[in-house]
Amino acid sequence: CILFQARKLSLRYEKQKPLDLTERTFSRQKPADTGQSVCRQDTATYSSGQWWFSLDNVTLTYNTSEVAVFNVTDVYAPALSSYRCLHVSSLHRHSGRLLPSSDSARRWSVTFIDFQIQAFTVTSDTFSPASDCTSILPPAILMGLITSLILLLVLAYALHMVIHLKHIENDDDQKVDIYFPHSPEPLDHCCEETITEKNVM
Repeated sequence: CILFQARKLSLRYEKQKPLDLTERTFSRQKPADTGQSVCRQDTATYSSGQWWFSLDNVTLTYNTSEVAVFNVTDVYAPALSSYRCLHVSSLHRHSGRLLPSSDSARRWSVTFIDFQIQAFTVTSDTFSPASDCTSILPPAILMGLITSLILLLVLAYALHMVIHLKHIENDDDQKVDIYFPHSPEPLDHCCEETITEKNVM
């Protein structure tokens, strides 16, 4: 009852080199082991008058017995659709939809690229129309918006300054020159006459 595909599956343990498990996982020569899979109708959830399916967790089994469990967030779609996302990963730069549930899981990084899954209405090997994942503001879009806002503020300030300078120029053109007439007699001669008049008195 589940149809699933991904273009790439990458694992990394702590700081070691990432391991590409795509061929081992999705190869036609090695079909997926579905021996422990369970398909029941009661695992669907009913919400808003519509049936939905969701992916609850991803379990990584290593060294034959050890497990790392990742709880999954925001991987759901209407039952008549499929869910598609470019990255379903435990890495924060890819929205961190896989949340490690233990210390052992925190040592691992899991990333699916071009992830698509569908449940309960699988009738052939083709997916139903997809419900794409969207984050409200991915980091790239957020940085673009912030940069655009800064550029708009700089542009608005520059326009304000240009308009203000033109206003100052217009004011200078409209000012009337004030004429101060020069005295024909030197200033020293004026003062000397005043001193002489005082002496005469």
